[in-house]
Amino acid sequence: QVLVVESGGDLVQPGGSLTLSCTVSGLAFGDYMMAWFRQAPGKEREGVACIDSTGSGEILYHYLVRGRFTISRDNAKKTLYLQMNSLKSEDTATYYCAAAKESFYVPSLLAKDFGYWGQGTQVTVSS
Repeated sequence: QVLVVESGGDLVQPGGSLTLSCTVSGLAFGDYMMAWFRQAPGKEREGVACIDSTGSGEILYHYLVRGRFTISRDNAKKTLYLQMNSLKSEDTATYYCAAAKESFYVPSLLAKDFGYWGQGTQVTVSS
């Protein structure tokens, strides 16, 4: 059974920083492309950032977070990270970690390409 667990969500002031973590068990983590998605109330889930299986290859970012967010992974620890800087109120959402449907998928920000999801962690940006 695959288990995806996010952590690190919190209330943070505008301009602040936060790091999310995601641990994965039950699959060969180092073989899977991973991503962060987010969903705000009343909005569709959107891909935020994606990283290839090695962590040193292709990385994709949503244009709204490019330059402010950094995705990374530690395959030895089976952990995915999202470093978020210069946070804005519009970044408020539930953030989800996701693993690709199959191993060695090319990076993607489309939800249809992901088969394993966590329960989400809440990020609120407010003064």
